[in-house]
Amino acid sequence: MSKVKTAYFCQNCGYESAKWLGKCPSCQQWNTFVEELIQKDTKKAAANDWTTYNDNGTTKRTRHLNEVETKESPRLLSADAELNRVLGGGIVPGSIVLVAGEPGIGKSTLFLQMGLQLKNVVTLYVSGEESEQQIKMRADRLNMQSENFYLLTETSTNIIFQEIKKLKPQLIIVDSIQTLESSFVESSPGTVSQIRECAAEFQQFAKETNTPVFLIGHITKEGAIAGPKLLEHMVDTVLQFEGDRHYAYRILRTLKNRFGSTAELGIYQMNDNGMNPVTNPSEILITQKEESLGGIAIAATIEGQRPLLIEVQALVTQSVYGTPQRTVSGFDTRRLQLLLAVLEKRGGFHFGVKDVFLNLAGGLKVEDPSIDLAVIVALLSSYEDVPVPHDVCFAGEVGLSGEIRAVNRIEQRIAEAEKLGFSKIIVSKYNQKGVHKHKYNIDVVMMGRVEEVYRHLF
Repeated sequence: MSKVKTAYFCQNCGYESAKWLGKCPSCQQWNTFVEELIQKDTKKAAANDWTTYNDNGTTKRTRHLNEVETKESPRLLSADAELNRVLGGGIVPGSIVLVAGEPGIGKSTLFLQMGLQLKNVVTLYVSGEESEQQIKMRADRLNMQSENFYLLTETSTNIIFQEIKKLKPQLIIVDSIQTLESSFVESSPGTVSQIRECAAEFQQFAKETNTPVFLIGHITKEGAIAGPKLLEHMVDTVLQFEGDRHYAYRILRTLKNRFGSTAELGIYQMNDNGMNPVTNPSEILITQKEESLGGIAIAATIEGQRPLLIEVQALVTQSVYGTPQRTVSGFDTRRLQLLLAVLEKRGGFHFGVKDVFLNLAGGLKVEDPSIDLAVIVALLSSYEDVPVPHDVCFAGEVGLSGEIRAVNRIEQRIAEAEKLGFSKIIVSKYNQKGVHKHKYNIDVVMMGRVEEVYRHLF
């Protein structure tokens, strides 16, 4: 029997070393080296041979690129429209998807629900964390049943693949990858080498049998996906499930996607019936209030293909301590400092002696630069203590000289604002070419500089 060879790998960057090192020579991080298997026992490895699984008898050989036939595989559509959009239009056959998120946020609920809703697809749900009774209780709570849904509570990949060969499922959900253990590696479940080996086995299975696999993963206390960074490189799609457990709303975000855009966003509402997709998130992201309040402005942004209207809240107060505070939630702190510098230089507002607090309602993190104008209006509204009319929204990027720059897909933003009942939207005058005002029942106001907006509103 051949001897199993091991080496030491940096968990942070993947640097390989023959011996353990305290500091990685490549990424300069301390205490990141872990011993890992680098050569499998070939007799054991032969057990995971999938050439006969689909009875197609494919052989691996070198082929010329022109010999390869391209055929568009139809995607598997789940009953969840939000998940389909985040994945880029449905589940791709043979894809391997990693889903990570905080404990208790609803990962297991969402994918149990997805499996039960696929009535005509044979689904295998592999759980290493819960018993069959616990999963059945959750399914009863969701009030869902399916003739083609099967459970397996097992942590050994050897037994899991034996059961897969018997059942031949069309979709596999693994909850979670950190609980599995492979017989090829002699270490406890959850270690770097076990996670890497188990993921590699599922990747080989998915690609050779054309069966989609969902791997549910844990995250560390810093918020990164637990396990080696290599895990994210191996899979086709990485989804992050985020949100506060104390609130009803959850956000499903794409971090990596080989089959679609990484800018997509899915929003869910957690209730007694499980995860319900939110079809019109703009309504929940804008506070319904009777009177106008100072320091609030509505931004028309775009996440992926979806226009969103988000409430920007700002509070500007006199600084009590020597150094003014800059506290931000959902927005880039450096971007806020840049906008404050523009207001100080171009508008003469003394924010240097003020504490500034900024929050985006709904727990969203927005990177779209079109939110700049709404941030500036919210800051000025709080500074002057004059409320912005609640039926006005904003879409524009602000440059360093105080000009309002054009943003993309302006017509989608205007249409969303009109749909939600806003009577006026302020945009950049450089967007004139892409806007046909007569098409809308909303007043589209075009301005070129921040000073013009200030005079118009305050």
